[in-house]
Amino acid sequence: MRVMVMVKATRDSEAGVMPDAKLLADMGRFNEELVKAGVILAGEGLKPSSSGARVRFDGSSRTVIDGPFAETKELVAGFWLWQVRSMDEAIEWVRRCPNPHPGECEIEIRPVFEAEDFGDALTPETRAQNEGLRNQVAAKP
Repeated sequence: MRVMVMVKATRDSEAGVMPDAKLLADMGRFNEELVKAGVILAGEGLKPSSSGARVRFDGSSRTVIDGPFAETKELVAGFWLWQVRSMDEAIEWVRRCPNPHPGECEIEIRPVFEAEDFGDALTPETRAQNEGLRNQVAAKP
């Protein structure tokens, strides 16, 4: 199963406070463990929401909202995409993770939808289109 592992933002991360050398080294070692175990598919830190934007949809209308966004508890400061056997395995990996922020922090784990989750709504044509797109993305350097 694939899971998205999201490091929640804090006031410091939203203020642009960068991690210190020790945390960068600790995270580097943790990421090496993920690579050696064949778990990590992708992962990155994100700049503060002041660098971002949201697009709000309402029917055919689109409204762009520039950051920063107020509620830091609902923002993401970084992420990993992991391939694991189960949610329990993902939880065990997160328990081993260095604390990504000084003080209190949350990491959220969410399963990624797989094609079979969509049942009959995913037609053979749509399935083939999605597989073709994944192959194109995987082939990019």
